[in-house]
This record gives sequence, C-alpha cells and structure tokens, in this order.
Amino acid sequence: MSFTRTLRAVGGAVVAGALLFGAAPTALADQIRDDQWPLKSFDAANVWKESTGKGVTVAVIDDAVNAAHSDLKGNVLPGKDVVKGGTADHESVNDHGTAMASIIAGHGHGAGGSEGVKGLAPDAKILPVAVPREADVPDLNAGDSLAEALKYSVDHGASVINMSITTPALTDQEKEALSYAAKKNVLLVVSTGNEGQGHLDELPSHPGVMAVGAVDKAGKVWDKSNYGPQTMVTAPGTLIRSAGASKPYRLANGTSDAAAYVSGAAALLRAKYPDLTAGQIANRLVKTAGLPPGQEGMKLPDPHYGYGFIRPLRALTQDIPAGSKNGPLKTPKTEPGAGAGGATALGSSGTGGESGEQKSSGLGLGAIVGIGAGVLVVVALIVIVVVRQKKNGRNGPPSGGPGGYGGPGFPQQPGPYQQPPAPYQQQPGAYQQPTAPGSFPPPPNQPPGQ
Repeated sequence: MSFTRTLRAVGGAVVAGALLFGAAPTALADQIRDDQWPLKSFDAANVWKESTGKGVTVAVIDDAVNAAHSDLKGNVLPGKDVVKGGTADHESVNDHGTAMASIIAGHGHGAGGSEGVKGLAPDAKILPVAVPREADVPDLNAGDSLAEALKYSVDHGASVINMSITTPALTDQEKEALSYAAKKNVLLVVSTGNEGQGHLDELPSHPGVMAVGAVDKAGKVWDKSNYGPQTMVTAPGTLIRSAGASKPYRLANGTSDAAAYVSGAAALLRAKYPDLTAGQIANRLVKTAGLPPGQEGMKLPDPHYGYGFIRPLRALTQDIPAGSKNGPLKTPKTEPGAGAGGATALGSSGTGGESGEQKSSGLGLGAIVGIGAGVLVVVALIVIVVVRQKKNGRNGPPSGGPGGYGGPGFPQQPGPYQQPPAPYQQQPGAYQQPTAPGSFPPPPNQPPGQ
C-alpha cells in the first residue's frame, strides 16, 4: 500500500516561478504574496484580528518539511520521519509537505512578514510527520506508517491533523489509529483527491474525518475534485501559491491545498475556542460555509460542495451554539485490537455506527437487571390487587382480561428510558449564508480573488 499526494503543479508555472524568483527574489516577493488570492477572499487581515492560531499544533502527515524556509523558520517542530527514522524538519527534495505547512502556518518574511507566503494560521506550530511516497518506497507497508504517524501526532500534542494524501484502502491498524485520534479530540482533515471521480477512497470516507474538496476563485468546484456524499466542506484549491523544499515557491491545483486551508481555519478556531471539541469546531466551519451565486437553494450536504466553502471570519465571529460533541462528524466504530473504550470518539452523532459500548452483542448486565426488577414490580402489583379484590368482595375480570395488566388498553407507563434526542441532522438549506466580504466570490465590481 502506498500514499499519493493530492496536489498538482500548474503546467510550467512552478519551474518558471522558481527560476524567476531565484534570479530576483526581492522583486518577486510582493508578487508571491499577491498570488495568494485565498487570503484576500478570506479577508485575512480581519481574520487575524480574531485569531492567528497561536498555541495550536497542526500535524502535517506528508513529506518531511523544510523548516529552514524563510517563510516557515521557527514555526516547524522537529517531528518524526516514520520511514527513515529521525526528525522530519530538514526536507530538501520533495515539496509537498513544505507546501502544506506554508499554507497552514507560513509567516512570510521581510518587514512585518509582508513578503513571501503567509499561512491562514501564521502563529500555529507545524508538527511534520513524514510517511512514504509511492515513487520512493513502493514496497513499504504504508498502512503501518500511517497508523504510526497518526498515533505519534496525537501523542505529541496535535489538535488538528492534516492529511493531504490518498491511500487505496485502510488496514485495521489505520482504522484503529483514526479512531484513537477521534477519541483524543483531534480534528482530522483529509483531501478528497484529484481524479474528478464521484467516489471517495476509504480515508476521506472514514467516519470522524472532514473530507475536503477544492473550489476556484469564484467559489465553484474544481473539475478534478473528487466528490461523494462524505464530502463535508470545500476550500481554495486552484492556482495556489505555496512554499517549497527543492525550490523557493510553487504554484499548484489540488484538493491537498484545500485541506490545508481547512486545517489552518481549524487552528484559528481551536486557538480562539479552546473548550470546543473537534466536532464543535467542525460544526462552526459547516454552519458558516457559503455557496456560489445560483447555488443557494442547493440541498445540503451536496456531494461536490459538502455544506459549502469555508468562511473563516464568519466561523470565528458568528454566534453559534456549541452543539453536540461530535457535531457533523460521524463516530468511528471500534476496530479490532483497539481495546476497551479505546477507539470511540467523544459523544455520538448516532450516524457513524456503534461505539464500543453500543455494539449489537446482546443486552448488557445493567439492562438485564433493570428488566428483572421491572418484572418483579409488576408481579408484586398483581398480587396486591388480587388480594385487595378478594378482601373487599370485588370479583372483576381476571388480571389477564380486558383492561387488566397485559390486556388491551394497558397504558404505556412513563419511565426513565425516554427516546433520546435526534442525532445531529443537517436540514436542507439550513446553512445557506449570503455572500459577504471575506467569502467567495468577491464583491461586485471587483475582480475575482481581489
């Protein structure tokens, strides 16, 4: 099994951009920042007045990261390379992990960080966790690597994990590790993939993850963005400028970038609302998502858009009830080998299968004792009624007759076992918000991305 990154270079723009930058980095610095149209669409200047992601660690399970890049220096932790051993902060060949890290937590460089690439959460920390590449290590068991990467990320303080990768299928170890992360209240963000297919692989389909598709400057779904009913949100994924490891900067299309922007938005929210669960963070992103003009009446979630494209400023500032612990996230099932109580997410949305305590293996001891006690109470009542009837000379119908215990007309008795509230359900059109500054598309009379 092997991993494939979900970011695509845009023609020759990456190479050309690298050569030009190498020749005159100062002259191009402002152009690099200008290329970051998502920051303009998000109204990042006002976003950063609310939160910069300070104090939050985002794990990037991907290639190793070039921590020495001028736009990332100081924001990257040592991390771990689960393939080669050692740290994962000194990459100089593969660009993808560095690109994702910069979209999430780049801080730029120059006066006031005004040059180069800036991430959506510029004060967050990146925990790089390197996993195998398909071309580099085709014989390595990638499932074991992903499981190890997930557990390492959780155990080393990540509250958001970005996985801009695809893997054909999940092993039991991977599923156990995903459930472990969900139980530990970590938000899992996964790209949907770049084949334009109407089917999502097992990783973005797994309960408990946020599957992210890509949209363009106008807020319309990118034609190569994979889609399916598990798609939860979308984010910018076309003509995305990011940092590189083998070259200073790159330009690309891909759901990888979209997932990184969602991870950045999640870091902003986790910094501002530290008491919210992963599901409640996802709930804020879902309830403030937007749709492009002409799609406002769409039934949600939509296979292409999910609940819409993220709008971080609204997610940070709108008055939204916290809601259930799991929010829109489904509860992962307990996987083999997970251990008792070791692989279920906080709370239960009621839509993601059974938790470890709710598996359909028969009635538990508490339920059996309760039923037995109830039977004894009913028998005692019958005896009391019969004795009293005989004592008072009343000979009504026997206990099994009309109107008696167990007969027609026996009323339903109120008790403690009331039907629980309905699980989290998205109502069609419930989260449709009008377009506003800081969202897609740009205001009237203004070019896209400006």
